[in-house]
Amino acid sequence: MSDMVAIAVRLGLYLDLMPLFGLPMFGLYTLRGAERASGSVLRFRSVLATMALVGVGLSMLDMMVLAASMGGLPINQVDRATVNHLISSTTIGTVWQVRVAALLLVLYFSVVGWRRPAFALWSLAVTAAVALATLAWTGHGATGEGLQGWVHLGADTTHLWAAGIWVGALFALCFLIFRPTARMTIDHIHLYHRALDGFSKVEAALVGLLILSGVINSWILIGPSRLGSLFTSLCGLLLVAKLILFGVMLMLAAANRFFLTPYLAATIETGNTSSAIKALRRSFVIETGCALAILVLVAWLGLLPPPSSGM
Repeated sequence: MSDMVAIAVRLGLYLDLMPLFGLPMFGLYTLRGAERASGSVLRFRSVLATMALVGVGLSMLDMMVLAASMGGLPINQVDRATVNHLISSTTIGTVWQVRVAALLLVLYFSVVGWRRPAFALWSLAVTAAVALATLAWTGHGATGEGLQGWVHLGADTTHLWAAGIWVGALFALCFLIFRPTARMTIDHIHLYHRALDGFSKVEAALVGLLILSGVINSWILIGPSRLGSLFTSLCGLLLVAKLILFGVMLMLAAANRFFLTPYLAATIETGNTSSAIKALRRSFVIETGCALAILVLVAWLGLLPPPSSGM
């Protein structure tokens, strides 16, 4: 049961911190002018402030789960002194403090600064990037030593940031495309088409970063001599499942870019966009489902020893 709680909490952190970083990035590379304001389109102020508060709460719960695991106790029997010791006297506690501080800054920038939306979005993106990076600092990427350890940590952090931008874009695009039909005006459809086009321009770079950082992580965690262990250990099987789901996401992304987005543009010209919107909704439901399944696997993998450990 304790492992399930730990997986659930880590999954919650991924689901919170990734869009917390990806949404302001989406606003920077897609939205223009008044579209970036706190009360328009994506409601940055309320959405990001809520996510920051949820992130703080999940981080507190994560520290309690860790204290319970180390003490072999149920989570409801963890005392404050043990948690305080972990926070103040361990490396994990220092990382935790950095995450909470970054989340509080996200909360601050979510509330103030919207007279200059571009400044607010950049501030939110930077502070949320730090909060998201702390997940790499407490995972497999933080266990190495020397140059290889730094390369692994850098690849793990890059992987998280690229995935965060992708997940944030899925969150935003689903929010835009699933607007009630009565509010789906032609201006909104034009905005959605431009958002799709804007995301497609960064998507290729994200795919490249995800593949490169994934290869580096796999080389360090598994190594070419242990590829056979992918099919003989739970960790390896979860990695294979993750790769399959990522492949499905790549195919859907290619279909969106080369077929569905041009199809939407063509239907805008004719004034009959319902079929294109239905196709896009179906595609993004599947792609978002794959992304969620990948995050479940990643949260699970974070608690398992890699195949190279021989455990």
